[in-house]
Amino acid sequence: MRAMVLKRPGERLVMEERTEPRPGPGELLLQVEACGVCRTDLHVVDGDLPDPRLPIVPGHEIVGRVVAKGEGVAAPLGARLGAPWLGHTCGHCPYCRTGHENLCDAPLFTGYTRDGGFASHALVDAAYAFSLPEDADPVASAPLLCAGLIGWRSLKAAGEGSRIGLYGFGAAAHIIAQVCRWQGRRVFAFTKPGDEASQDFARGLGVEWAGGSDQAPPEKLDAAILYAPVGALVPAALKVLRKGGRVVCAGIHMSDIPSFPYDLIWGERSIVSVANLTRADGDEFLDVARRARVETVTRTYPLERANEALDDLRAGRFDGAAVLTM
Repeated sequence: MRAMVLKRPGERLVMEERTEPRPGPGELLLQVEACGVCRTDLHVVDGDLPDPRLPIVPGHEIVGRVVAKGEGVAAPLGARLGAPWLGHTCGHCPYCRTGHENLCDAPLFTGYTRDGGFASHALVDAAYAFSLPEDADPVASAPLLCAGLIGWRSLKAAGEGSRIGLYGFGAAAHIIAQVCRWQGRRVFAFTKPGDEASQDFARGLGVEWAGGSDQAPPEKLDAAILYAPVGALVPAALKVLRKGGRVVCAGIHMSDIPSFPYDLIWGERSIVSVANLTRADGDEFLDVARRARVETVTRTYPLERANEALDDLRAGRFDGAAVLTM
């Protein structure tokens, strides 16, 4: 098998030829068809996240076919499955026992603490893989497995308000904007100041208003979801919330939040973070994405150009999501 491998944070990925792994009990081997390139992959590669298992194969938006399976795995050979960020949980800590496995005390994360999908094959825990339709497009489906899932969890955390602000209009936001529209909500998109191309992209997906993160929308928002990992956006978002509104920080990593006056949060405004996801989130969202007819916008790269895909994501050179194809 071929794999793009991170040896040390801050370095380029290198292509390796590896022995194809054998699945143990409860595991399956996917022949990878496509793997999305997520901002969390950037955080892993750039060293923003602590203690990755090195060397590591990044990638946690995996779509592939079952080519081998271990004892106790029900999925048939040839089935198309998706493997997300959450790769395993302990099942017995207080969080796992109470339906909060996203907060597990001893988890494994795909592409961070277990090898991921920047490879021709990926070994996954069968209990943490999602069934995908036989006619699903692997490239279009890959971004749903993190950008979509975290987007969905962050939207649920935002509450039931009708006016939703999305800061950072990339992979997650372009999916969740479509879900919001399907739900009958009004969407306000915030991009880097002056990024007219991304604002036009957002308008093309039906958002009501698009502008820079330094601008105020035409009316107060019920909630704001921050997909951009920029701490300074927290007070900026608080300024445009109604009383009782909520800021949701959706990323796994964010730069430091600057100090801000108390009156920005007064009026029962709140700030909440979203951590990982649960399998229930996945089941819910994949059904929602189907019913909402979500269409992902993707730019594809062959596996050997994974470094280029990461560079383009870091520099914001495309709209939508990057996907590696095998």
